[in-house]
Amino acid sequence: MRPSLSVGSPLGLLLALVCCPLLGLAHAATSNNKASEKSYAHLAEVDPDRCMRHHFVETITHPIYKCNSKMVLLARCEGHCSHTSRSDPLVSFSSVLKQPFKSTCTCCRPHTSKLKAVRLRCAGGSRITATYRYILACICEECS
Repeated sequence: MRPSLSVGSPLGLLLALVCCPLLGLAHAATSNNKASEKSYAHLAEVDPDRCMRHHFVETITHPIYKCNSKMVLLARCEGHCSHTSRSDPLVSFSSVLKQPFKSTCTCCRPHTSKLKAVRLRCAGGSRITATYRYILACICEECS
């Protein structure tokens, strides 16, 4: 099989696809949103470590049964949201302050996702379905 090259996103990244078709799926999944990439391209130049979706490939295997493994494309949210957190004092008319401060910070979390499934073929011809959430977009939200 010949290695193929594909020019990446408008950010000037080069993605080399060498004998792993799932990496091609990762590139296709990220290149489907060309309009949104262009509108947010300036943010990546300013802050490449901001909260965003990252793709990776993982092998799914059943922990007990003897089933064939499958490689799947997954996504995770990773990056920072802000450089500062904040703690404001709370004013109370009570003599006891259980929580004297209100702290705020933001975390990089999934904003939208969809349920996906993969079927594994097991010994004896049976099949087992594994499910997972595929992250479509990430957002900075208040930490809980």
